[in-house]
Amino acid sequence: TVKNALPELPMATYNVSGEYAMVKAASANGWIDEQKVTLETLLSMKRAGADMIITYHALEAAKWLKK
Repeated sequence: TVKNALPELPMATYNVSGEYAMVKAASANGWIDEQKVTLETLLSMKRAGADMIITYHALEAAKWLKK
């Protein structure tokens, strides 16, 4: 993996706007639990080795995690 090959460099991941919009739309239609899907998405990025996560969900995730 890139993380293993270059451990001295930070690894960043991000959500693109289409992913954000898809989660919002599916949630608005009652098809998914927005909080659960969003937090699982962010957790999967962390599990994949991200040192930084850039996401449109940042403010919402911070509020959810603060609870």
